Order: sequence, then C-alpha cells, then structure tokens
Amino acid sequence: QAQLVESGGGLVQPGGSLRLSCAASGRKLSMYDMSWYRQAPGEQREWVAGIGTIGTTKYAGSLKDRFTISRDNANNTLYLQMNSLKPEDTAVYYCAAAVGLGVPPLRPDEYDYWGQGTQVTVSS
Repeated sequence: QAQLVESGGGLVQPGGSLRLSCAASGRKLSMYDMSWYRQAPGEQREWVAGIGTIGTTKYAGSLKDRFTISRDNANNTLYLQMNSLKPEDTAVYYCAAAVGLGVPPLRPDEYDYWGQGTQVTVSS
C-alpha cells in the first residue's frame, strides 16, 4: 500500500510561485500514474494536472501555462510547480496515485491512493 504526503503549501501573494511536493512511500512511485487535484471551500474537487508512468503530462486547460507537473522516480516524489498564482488558485491541493496504465486518469474514483492535502492560499 502506498502512502502519499504533500508539502510545500502556504501563503503567497498574487503573482508569486510555489512548488508542491508529494512524497510516496510503501510503493515505488514509478508504478503509478499521478495527478494533482485541488478543492476550494464549497467547491468540488478539481483535477489540475497528471503525469503518467511513461512521463506523459496532461493539464487542465486553463492552468497549462502556469503550472508544471513533474516526477522524480528515483526519489519517489511528485512535484507541482505553480507560477503566476492568482487568488482563485486558493485551495487544498492533493496528490493521487493510480496503478499505472501510462496515462493519468481524470476521474477521482480511478485513483487508488490520496494524500492528506496541503493548503495553498493566494492573497495580498
């Protein structure tokens, strides 16, 4: 069973940057398609970006120019680099793992493991 732990969230001013990390243990990260989701208060969980076992990346259309997902299989860690942050990016960000098919799924119910989330707040 895999355990996922997110870190790197915090308070940042509009226009700033953050890099989120998701450390995996219990299983090799390379076995899984990975994604980042986010959930703002009162909103449904939203898919942000995904990366497959073979490195294929996908982004929610509105975020592609500002966010970058990457993985370091040697260190069992997933990343999300977020630039030009906006107040509407404020949310709890979660990483999720699905048994690898090569392309990250989009539906939350297709993921096998979730982290506990890390809060990102974008405010002046």
